[in-house]
Formats: sequence, C-alpha cells, structure tokens
Amino acid sequence: MVETRNDPITIGKVTVPPGRKTRIELPFAHLPAGTEASLPIAVINGRTSGPNIWISGGIHGDEINGVEVVRKVMRALDAKSLRGAVIAVPIVNPLGFMMRSRYAPDRRDLNRVFPGSPRGSTASRLAHLFMKEVVSHCSVGIDCHTASNHRTNHPQLRADIDEPGTLQLARAFGAPFTIKARVRDGSLRQAATEQGIKMLLYEAGQADRLDEASVAFGVNGVMRTLRALGMIDMRLPKAGTTTLVRRTRWVRARRGGLVEIKPRLGDRVEAGEEVAGISDAFGVRPTRVKAPQSGWVIARTLNPLVNPGDPLLHVAAEQGPDVDEPAERR
Repeated sequence: MVETRNDPITIGKVTVPPGRKTRIELPFAHLPAGTEASLPIAVINGRTSGPNIWISGGIHGDEINGVEVVRKVMRALDAKSLRGAVIAVPIVNPLGFMMRSRYAPDRRDLNRVFPGSPRGSTASRLAHLFMKEVVSHCSVGIDCHTASNHRTNHPQLRADIDEPGTLQLARAFGAPFTIKARVRDGSLRQAATEQGIKMLLYEAGQADRLDEASVAFGVNGVMRTLRALGMIDMRLPKAGTTTLVRRTRWVRARRGGLVEIKPRLGDRVEAGEEVAGISDAFGVRPTRVKAPQSGWVIARTLNPLVNPGDPLLHVAAEQGPDVDEPAERR
C-alpha cells in the first residue's frame, strides 16, 4: 500500500505542515484585568495521510484525570510516524481549570452550550471556537471526564453502541463498560454527533483528584483507538472485553444519615442484595439499602453524609431496552 503525504492543518492563524508537532494558543476572551484568555491546543500532524481525531479533557475545570490523559498521549505521539493527525486539547475550559471549578466564569456549564455562538456568553464563545477550530477538522473525537458532586466512576465509555463504526472503536478502547447513554442537549457529544462525527466519552475517577490507574487506562484506551484507526503501529496492553450496557439505575437513599457502602467499584451485585446501610448519629439499627436490579457498580458516592433521595450507587444492568437514568449529566 502506497502512503500519501498528509495535508497541512490550519487552526486560527497557524498552519501546521505534515510531520510537525505544534502548540497553538487561541484567544477567546479579554479578562477584566486586561489580559487575554487562550485555549491551548497541540496539533500532531502526521507525515502521511490518515484520519483526523481530537482528544480533549478539562471541559469541566475540576476534572483533572482527562487533562493528564491528553498530556500523556501528546507526549507519546511522533508526528513523523503518525498517519493522519491528532488535535489535542488538554484543557477545554482554561478559566474553570484555574478556578478549580466545574463551570466557566459566567457560571455556565460549558458542556451545555455547544455548538455555541461567536456573540454569546464566555462559555458559548469558547464552545463556538472549539467547534470551529477543532471539531470541524475531525471525523472522530474522544472527550475525557470524571465523576462530579463527590462521586467516583469506574472506567467506562459513553457511546452510540448502535452505530457500527463507533462500536468498533469502543471495543478497541476496551473500557470495562460501554454505556448507551442519552445525549444531553448542548453537550459536545450532541453537537459533534449531529455533524456525523463518531464520539467516545471516557469517564473515570473523581473531580479534583488525579487517579493514576484511571489515567493509565485512559491513555491505553486512546492509543488502542488510534491503532484501530490505522494511525499508529505501537505495541500496547491488550484491550479487555467491554460489557455493553443499555440500562443503568441509581440506588438512592430513602432517609438521611451516615451511609456505609459495601460494594466497591466494578463489583457485581444481585437484585435484593444489601448494598449499604444508613444510620443516625447514634448508629443504632441502620436502614438497609438493597440493590433494585442485578448488575455492576459503575459509580458511587464518596460523601458519607446523605439526604433522602441522594444517589449512593450507580448500577449497570446486563440488559434492557434503554438507559433508565443519566449516568452523569454530560
């Protein structure tokens, strides 16, 4: 097979020729102090032709694992041997990242304003810039997240498992679970999917914490996806079998108190099994919490203090027609 030379990629005012790795700063806002905020991007443009893919993290500023996944993937790629191009955006929400906040400075969730507007709020302008300068160049995207609200996630993907090409990439990524989660209005996944782009959304770990195992799993998953696309030939750890999930359900607290959760992330539970106990300040006769369905624990709360209705465990069922509850509001 004869390989053809790749095309240059232009982002903003910078053109990256084939065989080059270039960092770009895209201004998106003038701050009150008179300085300018920029979106940091790295373009690894392979010497020979192939797919264009983006990888991103930090769309929620307090979700650090994804930032590290993107950083490590960037360091591992060589533009001289890469086929196609990788556009890496480690911190999609730079101002939220600096404030250690999930949100943009205008208190908007950046992942609820896509595709954005060039004349909208700060978050909306940033979303528009990302769509115009990053998404428009790509046929595949991988966006990295963690859990929020004092929860933690077992490594998992959210993807359209009914689309054959996306399912193939999800199997290559090799997360323990791949969930057909509903697309959220205003999310990057919705905006990209509407443009015919295949998207994988990686979830692992918790906000404000760097978890080495979650990062390592994400890096290997991204690299295996690149290999499945024919972009690299690197030897990598073998992907495990991913369990396809169409139905999930949160186990919620029926009363307030201090909770003790028994299963760990990834454990299997059976319907009717006691999974937690909630007791008052004296710890007398705790209320038993039972699993409403059989499946695997893919997320859990880290906060021992709960109120009635608070989510405790997220259980992925083996089968079902659709996802019952949002896995996370992505």
